Amino acid sequence: MRKTIQFGEDVAGYDIRVLNEREIRAAAGILFLATFLSLMFILFDNNFIPIKYVITLFLVDFAIRVFVNPGFAPTLIIGRLIVGRQTPEYVGARQKRFAWIIGLVLSATMFFFMVVLNSYSPITGIICLICLIFLFFEAAFVFAWDVNFIRCFLKKDPILSR
Repeated sequence: MRKTIQFGEDVAGYDIRVLNEREIRAAAGILFLATFLSLMFILFDNNFIPIKYVITLFLVDFAIRVFVNPGFAPTLIIGRLIVGRQTPEYVGARQKRFAWIIGLVLSATMFFFMVVLNSYSPITGIICLICLIFLFFEAAFVFAWDVNFIRCFLKKDPILSR
């Protein structure tokens, strides 16, 4: 029976908990598209309303991924539906948790500044740009900053490290 609060899945053939990288890339593409469109609303129409909804979605999505179970995150559910017929590619769950904690911190910061305080500044613009870069690299180039960061310190393949 599947546990409600756990991080990663137990898959035969892997000694560690893993996540489906294809679902994660699809979810990153969805979040990138939503964030990019919201940024276009800001740049061309000076409309900050869509970004407030996207930031809230970001925060809720990453909080569910980190604190509850990635299987319940809205964008990962949509990503699972999109790539459901493809062969899964697995990646270590621990490394994804590291990346998602970074996403949670960035989205919480943006939520505080743009939703709670209703303010914007170069700091919020830079944080938004960082999020877009991370999402674009994850979705388009299958380059996860987190896995490569951990690879530098562990000197092992992150999918096989504990």
